[in-house]
Amino acid sequence: MRIAVIAGDGIGKEVTAEAVKVLTAVTQVTGRSIDLEPLPWSADYFLATGITLPPNGYAMLRDEFDAVLLGALGDPRVPDNRHARDILLGARFELDLYVNYRPVRLIDDRLCPLKDRGRKDVNFVVFRENTEGVYVSVGGRFKAGTDDEIAIQEEINTFKGVNRIIRHAFEYAAAHGLKKVCMADKSNAMQQGHALWQRVFKTVASEYPGITASHLYIDALAMFLVKDPGQFEVVVTNNLFGDIVTDIGGALQGGLGMAASGNIHPGKTSLFEPVHGSAPPLAGKNVANPMGAILSAALMLETLGATDEAARVEAAVEAAVHADMTTGDIGGKLGTSLVGDWIAAKIQKP
Repeated sequence: MRIAVIAGDGIGKEVTAEAVKVLTAVTQVTGRSIDLEPLPWSADYFLATGITLPPNGYAMLRDEFDAVLLGALGDPRVPDNRHARDILLGARFELDLYVNYRPVRLIDDRLCPLKDRGRKDVNFVVFRENTEGVYVSVGGRFKAGTDDEIAIQEEINTFKGVNRIIRHAFEYAAAHGLKKVCMADKSNAMQQGHALWQRVFKTVASEYPGITASHLYIDALAMFLVKDPGQFEVVVTNNLFGDIVTDIGGALQGGLGMAASGNIHPGKTSLFEPVHGSAPPLAGKNVANPMGAILSAALMLETLGATDEAARVEAAVEAAVHADMTTGDIGGKLGTSLVGDWIAAKIQKP
């Protein structure tokens, strides 16, 4: 198993170091061979070389690695963040990572910001279409910087893209014994593109009679996620809406520092990352929560078939939360590196 490790910028470097520490610990316990290959792609690399990633970078990721573990990208020294765009968004499009997989699972009741809600209420997954929508940058600006400026950004929906993400959501539900899939759109206002989502969802749902298929407008979904998240098991939506509602999900599970994600093309090289961003003001202060990065590594292991290793990592993270061996954002008193040390040591205990 060969993994490309891109630590990136800001706190990405710190949290990725802890994820690597934990991966090393779990492989020492189980004996599974994992080759972790660091790649220097980052703002530092771009500023030093003028290169965001080498010309063969995407092909190298696709052909030479089983997965990519990414820290975070974004640096104020690169105002347009072109390196982040090329590395992260470029990989999503060039590797066709059409599934954005966000598990939302509350580890401890005390982390939930909702009144009278706990672990039983916050346990669902969101599948976000990851290669279409408004993020494909179709459009442009005319007379930029003037009072007559016009900015256009089009949303792209294709049958192929919509069909495969909706099918993936139903296939996941069926494989995991889940009984409910909710699709969210804004078809009452965005009638052209989202009529396609409606048509495909109804067609695919009819092929899974044992699963209850429901539909909500995206604003209603956002409301119900904070009112009664326990009603959801699997949510599927488009790129922009998925980006928003998964941040709500992150808050429900204790904050973005706890949130893991995968950018996946089933059966092919995929990319796994925490969702919190590079947080430049926190960089180098040893305060960033590494659990999102560590859980992203566990998600990577699970996706690659290393289910025992993934379960060991998740159990150790859960033990750390219950023991308050955490960073300050979720009530603990440890620094980033000590949280990683505690989780790694927990894995290595008999």
